Amino acid sequence: MSNILIIKHGSLGDIAQASGAIQDIYDNHKNHKIYLLTTKPYLDLFKKNPNLTDVILDKRLPRYNLVYLYFLMRTLKKLNFIKIYDLQNSSRTSFYKRILFPKADKNIWSSSETTIPIGGTKADFDKYSVLQRFEHQLKVSGLKTEFTIKPDFSWSCSDISNIKSKFNLHDYILLFPFCSSHLKIKQWPYFNELIKRINDVYKNKYKIIIAPGPNEINDSEKINADCILDNGKPLNISQLSSLIKDSSFVIANDTGPAHMSAHLNVKGLTLFGSHTTAYKVSIERDKFKPIQVHDLKKLSADKVFEKFQDNII
Repeated sequence: MSNILIIKHGSLGDIAQASGAIQDIYDNHKNHKIYLLTTKPYLDLFKKNPNLTDVILDKRLPRYNLVYLYFLMRTLKKLNFIKIYDLQNSSRTSFYKRILFPKADKNIWSSSETTIPIGGTKADFDKYSVLQRFEHQLKVSGLKTEFTIKPDFSWSCSDISNIKSKFNLHDYILLFPFCSSHLKIKQWPYFNELIKRINDVYKNKYKIIIAPGPNEINDSEKINADCILDNGKPLNISQLSSLIKDSSFVIANDTGPAHMSAHLNVKGLTLFGSHTTAYKVSIERDKFKPIQVHDLKKLSADKVFEKFQDNII
């Protein structure tokens, strides 16, 4: 039995998107052991994935930290991987390739770089959606793909019955009104107006909640919704997955939880400005729909509420 390596460092939305590719890699290598190299925020999460034999931590220390790099490369070389699937496709993972397998082609090291269509360029390839790029990468690497373009992130869920009981959560709408501080262009400013419209029309049918991340708890006081925490701390990724999966509807900015929602097969909306397109990040699903506008500040609460009513049915 030989060993296969998958590399996926993050971010959260990328982890959800890669679930289908990981499933297909496992299905094509059932007689092999599947290892995954990832970063600390996702180490415990990936240990829950039933398709993986083990998870290896990459601290991603600076490349000039030769001692760390030596021990990481030694760990990887000891496992004698017969094939590597680079699902991160970053400059760092290209650097790892140059160290581990400098002459490897797509038969050994599968990445966007080694599987670019003949006559094409990486710039052209990057115009495809995220999931299309994954599917192309795996197919060119000789794999049959069934799940790559339809990821299922439900493996990430955990039991949150105690949290749901504490906050009396039954029928609830889950909002993700925040985003990274350096990506404010992604933040829609009218969540409170939307909450008022939902409450005015639906009365007590739905409880409206938010689940802030570690850097969002203070800002959560500005949102007129119940704040869901676990003993005063943000939910971990597995808890958040379950909270999303059990929701009646999700409305989110273009953030990691939006991508989780899309691949947990829940009803919802995600709001896009000019920073990217819903197509490119592969977020639209049967139940999860994008609203794409040029300027999020010009997207009214009434318009989002109208789309909510169309899709909550």
